[in-house]
Amino acid sequence: MSRIGRTPITLPKGVEISATKTMVTVRGPKGQLVVPFNPRLTLNQQDDVLTLERPSDAPRDRAQHGLIRSLLNNAVQGVTEGYSRNLQIQGVGYRCAMRGKNLELQLGFSHPVVFEPPEGITIVAPEPTRITISGIDKQLVGQVAANIREVRPPDSYHGKGVRYEGEQVRLKPGKAAAR
Repeated sequence: MSRIGRTPITLPKGVEISATKTMVTVRGPKGQLVVPFNPRLTLNQQDDVLTLERPSDAPRDRAQHGLIRSLLNNAVQGVTEGYSRNLQIQGVGYRCAMRGKNLELQLGFSHPVVFEPPEGITIVAPEPTRITISGIDKQLVGQVAANIREVRPPDSYHGKGVRYEGEQVRLKPGKAAAR
């Protein structure tokens, strides 16, 4: 049996769950998230504990059991604490700045790249070489961070570009090292 699917979800104070046949709405102090739900699964709530049960051990039911439980747990954590992702910019002349709600990136192109955050995402640039992305939806926060990193991913020869905080970039030796 799935260890992830069987694990109960404890609901913190202030979190409300309402379910329909195909959707579960999670409301909390930071906002509201809607999670898709498989109608074959059963959602049980006793006091502040949420559990999921599946009808059979069929591979599809087992896969959905763990997936839906993880999505619900991420939603509960998102509406109470939220998620954030940090990016670093490395390179001579590479920097970022906030222009209103938009992020302006100077990454060695002939023009600045302006990134407009989607609704529900907050972008902050506390330093010219650091970016913090935060929001309540874990998937959306990660996707926005990936989109910003994609503008100029780390170069494998010099290490210049946008990287996740703590990301190790393995540098290749140049052609001078081959001699």
